[in-house]
Amino acid sequence: MQTPIHNITSQPKPGYLGGQLLVATPLVSSPGFMHSVIFMCSHDEHGAMGIIVNHIIENISYRDLFEQLSIKREESIDHLPVHYGGPVEINRGFVIYHFDDIPEPESICSINNIAVSSSLNVLRDIAHGKGPNQRILALGYAGWAAGQLESEIEANSWISVPATRELIFASENEAKWQRAASSQGIDIRKLTSDIGHA
Repeated sequence: MQTPIHNITSQPKPGYLGGQLLVATPLVSSPGFMHSVIFMCSHDEHGAMGIIVNHIIENISYRDLFEQLSIKREESIDHLPVHYGGPVEINRGFVIYHFDDIPEPESICSINNIAVSSSLNVLRDIAHGKGPNQRILALGYAGWAAGQLESEIEANSWISVPATRELIFASENEAKWQRAASSQGIDIRKLTSDIGHA
């Protein structure tokens, strides 16, 4: 199930996890979500939507994606990896970025200076060496039906931590899982079904 993207609002609802990072506990064993860290764009009574920020798609780079989308690029654009954002709409691209001023109006969500956009204009800016300096380019997203995420949290599958610029952009992908949990004093590798409650 998925949350309709056009229904996402920028302001997180009190009591929900919009704008937080969702960190998978060791109980999550499915390949796409194991050790994942997810930036939550939206969460309310209708469901939830987020983008994984620490898994990459092998053998695809920014350059490859620009070529597939027929976007002209500068020759200097690096072969940076493209992230796996989740299993829903895997062919749809999203840019998670940090902004210093007013968020660009085409953003899907913008919470605490972190924005998400699927606009081709943002991709074109990046291809021309412009756009946000701190960014993650991802394909696909993770979606939950109404009540589904809450049930998974009650089953100790996830913990939530505040999303920060450093955790999303400054950490190496391999380190984000442990660093996100450690930001709340949690040793994620020691969690079991009998320890703690997300």
